[in-house]
Amino acid sequence: MPLTEAEKWLDHLGSCSPCYGDFSRFRKTYELRRKRTLLAVAASILIATGIAGWVLLQKYNEPLVAQTVVLDLRNRSVPRGTEPNPNEQPLVVNRAATLWNIYLPLGSSEGQYDIRVVTPSGELLFAADGTAKLTDHITSLQITASLSSSGAGRYVLQIRKAGSEWNSYPLLLR
Repeated sequence: MPLTEAEKWLDHLGSCSPCYGDFSRFRKTYELRRKRTLLAVAASILIATGIAGWVLLQKYNEPLVAQTVVLDLRNRSVPRGTEPNPNEQPLVVNRAATLWNIYLPLGSSEGQYDIRVVTPSGELLFAADGTAKLTDHITSLQITASLSSSGAGRYVLQIRKAGSEWNSYPLLLR
């Protein structure tokens, strides 16, 4: 109600105790409702800010997963065929690793190599090729692999020099 309309009631409120009591209760109820509304808005803002901060912290504080993996085959026997040696421990690779440094078995020569990862039943999961180089008496091959969408489990890493037979090694993706 505008103040001009309320003027005729102000004199009555000042002189009538029961009406002034009602007015005071209405005013207190209104102020309490307003404080609750402001408190609810402030709490909502704090909760939203807290959740956003938590999400950002989780995103930036994720454990850093090694993006590079070294597969050392230097002391492994050179198997022939598509079946890995069942007595050898599997090579362990994190699925998030995208850069693979493969140290080829002793006596491996430089040149073009084919690499593939297959399931134990022989289904192709990944294939690449690269050039092996001899550095400090180690023949190494570097490839880029993306296995992050593959399931964790046991696989077979197969490597061959272009035109040769596949050599197979057990592989465990985590």
